[in-house]
Amino acid sequence: MLTSGVTGLSALLLTSCSREMPPTYGNLLRCSDNFTYGAQRSVLSDNALAREYSVADISSFPATGTVDPGDPTGSSPSAIYRQLQEGGFANYRLEVGGAVARPGAFSLSELKSFASRTQVTKHVCEEGWSAIGQWTGVPLSLVLDAAGILPTARFIKYYSFDAWEDSIDMIDALHPQTILAYGMNGRDLPLRHGAPLRLRVERQIGYKSMKFVNRIEVAESIGDGGDNPKHGWAWFVGI
Repeated sequence: MLTSGVTGLSALLLTSCSREMPPTYGNLLRCSDNFTYGAQRSVLSDNALAREYSVADISSFPATGTVDPGDPTGSSPSAIYRQLQEGGFANYRLEVGGAVARPGAFSLSELKSFASRTQVTKHVCEEGWSAIGQWTGVPLSLVLDAAGILPTARFIKYYSFDAWEDSIDMIDALHPQTILAYGMNGRDLPLRHGAPLRLRVERQIGYKSMKFVNRIEVAESIGDGGDNPKHGWAWFVGI
C-alpha cells in the first residue's frame, strides 16, 4: 500500500511539473508549489465552499501591516488615492481589461447595482492569527461576465493603490464566495481593511484577499505570479 501511495504521489507531482501550472519558475521549489496547486485542484471540488459562520461569531479583526495609500509619508504613497479619499471615493473607478470583450471601468455605485453577496467567513493570516468578519460585495464572476471574458482567459491579475500585484486562477475567480467587498460588518469597508474595495478569496490564505483594489486584468498567463512569489510567499495557498 505504501509503495502504491508513493507511486501515485510521484505521478501527480510529475504531472504538475510537466504540464503548464501556475506559476512555473524552472526550479524544484516552485515545482513543489505547483504540486500543492495540482493536488488541491484534483482532490477538492471547484465549487466547494469555505465554511460560513453566523453574525454572532464575528470577532475583533486586526489590520496588521496596513498602510494608508493616501499618506504621503507612507511606504507606497498614491496621490490618486488621496484625492479619491478626500472626495469620499465618489470618483473611484475599478478598471477591468485584458482578455475581455468589453473593457471598461466601474464606479462604486455601479458595483453596488449588481446582485450582492454577504458572507461571514474566517480570515486565516499567514502570520498565525485568524478572525471572523462579515463581508458584503459583488461576486467577481458578475463583474467578469459584464466585461465578457474571452475563452482564452485563464487567470485574473489584480492590482492595488499601494502598488501591489497578485493573481488567481479562473476557478477561484468564478467561485461564488470570491467577491469584491465594499462592506464589512454591516458598514462601508473601513480604510484599514482596504477601502473602498478589496478582494475576498475565501478558499485561500488571507494575503490573497488584496486591499485597495483599483484594477483587474483578465489574462491568458500570469508571468511571474505577482508580488507574493517575489517576496518568498507561495502563489497558491489553498485552505
